[in-house]
Amino acid sequence: GFSVEFKEHRPYVRGDELRSIDWKVFGKSDRLYIREFEEETNLRCTLLVDRSGSMQYGGDRVGGTTKYEYAQQLAACLAYLMLGQQDSVGLVTFDDEPRDQLPTRSRPSHLRALLTALASDGSKRETDLGGVFHKIASKLGRRGLIVIISDAMGDVPSMARALAQFRSSRHEVLFFQVLDPDELDFPFNGRIQFRDLENTNNEHTVDARSLREAYMERLQQHEAVLRTACLRNRVDLVPLTTDRPFADALHEYLALRRRIR
Repeated sequence: GFSVEFKEHRPYVRGDELRSIDWKVFGKSDRLYIREFEEETNLRCTLLVDRSGSMQYGGDRVGGTTKYEYAQQLAACLAYLMLGQQDSVGLVTFDDEPRDQLPTRSRPSHLRALLTALASDGSKRETDLGGVFHKIASKLGRRGLIVIISDAMGDVPSMARALAQFRSSRHEVLFFQVLDPDELDFPFNGRIQFRDLENTNNEHTVDARSLREAYMERLQQHEAVLRTACLRNRVDLVPLTTDRPFADALHEYLALRRRIR
């Protein structure tokens, strides 16, 4: 919902709409002034933050950030920004099940509760994005903005059905896909041991050079299917890497909000 309130007068300049002229002021001052108004919006936002095992990857770069740390900080920035605008913000962290769940609130004091929940450690559980999203969708209530922060490493058809459920409830959905640069470039060489972050008993030693071509092909297929699913469900997909500044992500968010308004 929104309301429009008078803000101030300003001098008329060539090109302004004539219907915006305050003729009462003109009658008193013999000068043309424009009446400006301010739109107030009430936004309900729920942040969905992935804390599964795959989000614990951070490469071996000096000062590198894990995907989960990046997601925590990005969610904190968004929560701070929206509460500063007196919007309502809620939070759900998840892996294969919803974990921390905070309702939407607009009070400034709500930020502490959000940050406390975000500061919790990640898990080593598997990712089940589709199943978790279906469970969350039934509890969201009236429509609002859903911000998903995840690496999207999961079954895309199941995820697509869940995104369709969000959209059928008239929610706007913004999907920040957070990946590590290693996952996009696969910069490994020689024989190397890969360990499953969601199943520590699953380890494989392989020749990275021979594996790279197959990996890149599978990654491109996964990303193409994900983009198609988001496009079909009118979900804004914003790819991010952990070496990308938060300002870029916040710019994407603000640009989306302006477009929706």
